[in-house]
Amino acid sequence: MRHVFQLRIGPVGFRVGSDWRAPVTALATLYDDYPKPRDGIPDFTVRLFALRPWRRRVRPSITLGGDYLLPEAAPLPLRLGLLAAEMGMNLQMALGQRRYLLLHAATVERDGRALLMTGVSGAGKSTLAALLMARGWRLMGDEFALLDPATGLVHGFPRLVSLKNQAIGVVQQALPDARFGPLQPDTPKGDIRHLKPDAASVAAMDVPARPVAILFPSFGHAPDVRPVPPAETFVRLTQASTNYVALGERGFDALTWLVAAVPAHAIDYPDTRTAVAMVERLWEQAA
Repeated sequence: MRHVFQLRIGPVGFRVGSDWRAPVTALATLYDDYPKPRDGIPDFTVRLFALRPWRRRVRPSITLGGDYLLPEAAPLPLRLGLLAAEMGMNLQMALGQRRYLLLHAATVERDGRALLMTGVSGAGKSTLAALLMARGWRLMGDEFALLDPATGLVHGFPRLVSLKNQAIGVVQQALPDARFGPLQPDTPKGDIRHLKPDAASVAAMDVPARPVAILFPSFGHAPDVRPVPPAETFVRLTQASTNYVALGERGFDALTWLVAAVPAHAIDYPDTRTAVAMVERLWEQAA
């Protein structure tokens, strides 16, 4: 690869190589204060490359590759280079991570205790995580929660927060001094803009936390809070995990412990202000 950037996010190191300078420059700008992989050895490699040499210059398009790949993945235009790099890191984690049980969840922490928020795309978990960060919570992750089967602790993985469509303006208003990546319009999921986690979240990325609450948020409904029984939580979380099956018995034991030890609630909300208030009330009850 002509252009390379290396970084570590929590316990996982990445090497991102690209045929073009722009995606690597965008990564280096937003991840400028992140550490390098331990001992200089990344866990995963991401490749952003042109499938045909002429695609580097004529209507340049990015094909995702690396240690693990999906041959059927459609290429992305060069203008979405930052999104391609983030998707590449997601892909390596989803297909290759074997140390931690991965849950597709946003995670925030307060006083050494972690709150996991998971749900379908559009449920609002990324927006809620960003707004809670604005209120002093530590952002542990937006895309994946890393549950250690050996300890039951959640490890930090504070990637850029992927904000979509109307959520972009909401979070910009709540965090006017935060660092944002460029607006990337007309992606398969609409407009996307990445938010960099605050300095406190980055500095504490190596500090794990004990999970004490699980939330299943759902946007666009009248306010409602209801407990989710362990059996339903277990099923939902198996669907939210990309490596539960691959981990085998370790994954089963880790998830069984989590749903038995940590209460879960579903919350419906019509707007973000209501959602944040609901989360804060539930957190006080869990204390």
